[in-house]
Amino acid sequence: MPTLSDVTTPETILSNDEILRYSRHLIMPEVGMEGQRKLKAAKVLCIGAGGLGSPLALYLTAAGVGTLGIVDFDVVDYTNLQRQIIHTTADVGRKKLDSAADKLKAINPFLNLRTFDMKLTSANALDLFREFDIVADGTDNFPTRYLVNDACVLTGKPNVYGSIFRFEGQASVFATADGPCYRCLYPEPPPPGLVPSCAEGGVLGILPGLIGVIQATETIKLILGQGDSLAGRLLLVDALGMKFRELKLRKNPDCPVCGTHRTITGLIDYDRFCGIRGQEAAPATGGNLSEISVEELKKKLDNKDDIFILDVREPHEYQICSLNGYLIPLGDLPKRISELDSSREIVAHCKMGGRSAKAVAFLQQSGFTKVHNLTGGITAWAERIDTKMPKY
Repeated sequence: MPTLSDVTTPETILSNDEILRYSRHLIMPEVGMEGQRKLKAAKVLCIGAGGLGSPLALYLTAAGVGTLGIVDFDVVDYTNLQRQIIHTTADVGRKKLDSAADKLKAINPFLNLRTFDMKLTSANALDLFREFDIVADGTDNFPTRYLVNDACVLTGKPNVYGSIFRFEGQASVFATADGPCYRCLYPEPPPPGLVPSCAEGGVLGILPGLIGVIQATETIKLILGQGDSLAGRLLLVDALGMKFRELKLRKNPDCPVCGTHRTITGLIDYDRFCGIRGQEAAPATGGNLSEISVEELKKKLDNKDDIFILDVREPHEYQICSLNGYLIPLGDLPKRISELDSSREIVAHCKMGGRSAKAVAFLQQSGFTKVHNLTGGITAWAERIDTKMPKY
């Protein structure tokens, strides 16, 4: 965090233009000239330029954070636009870093923006984190969350955490000097595939804005040294019921990364730690999955082969687009298995292949021998077979 000496350097002197720009901050006693110079001296690293990263970057830039780093290696997709407000329709196909840079520089030309076009890994995280004061985690997967947490603990950087799913969100501040870390709350990751991604389960477009703004608020409070931090508290947000509640968190003395007897003193293989082995379907199948490509399925259908298409998505997804398959949502499959004929060749599909992989594994365990998973799901069908089919 910026110290008093940091905010009295020539580089942090506010110009007349900056004084005018930040005037609504400067007249607040909790900020004032000294606080604004702390913001200008601060270096914040955002992991991701997506749903959470959009409001984080926009508001930190507008508030006058001097140096903002963003790590991202993705490109803008149409499905991002419902929630990733830093990107526009014209940005589809562009690198998210380039798209974000244009918007942030337009908001605040005084910003020192540092972009890192790469995937955050165990090989680069420590060196990268050491260059910043605070890390704001805008990721959407468990391996990267554990990586960010451990790297923050090992480098002594606060981890401003947020996560979102459907109508629910969480926020906290981890890895402060005396506070708990992410592992204190979640010592072990959930089994692979248990928690659907936003691509599989969906997310209310407004929710990342809500949680991202909370993260930005916590980041600014840490820089200013004002207010009560979420360190030691987990804020739970239910947007559907518009309810906020919090859980008290304690530092776990036996935590392997921040406890008194630490067993993790360096970064590890986080994909392996989270049980992820290659493609989305692999964890659910143990490597014994029978798969079929969309091209192979198209050929079988054209040949009038006796193929039974099993759709394991939800009814509301079926209404968006379908292969005219037989709909049994994954959660209903165990009690409706009698509706399936084990003598027929069955091709199971979902949106992208994850849920249908679980369905195939379950059916194989139940004695079905001619069941296959459609690789890439109906998304791959829409991209490579029927390009007129809507994608979601």
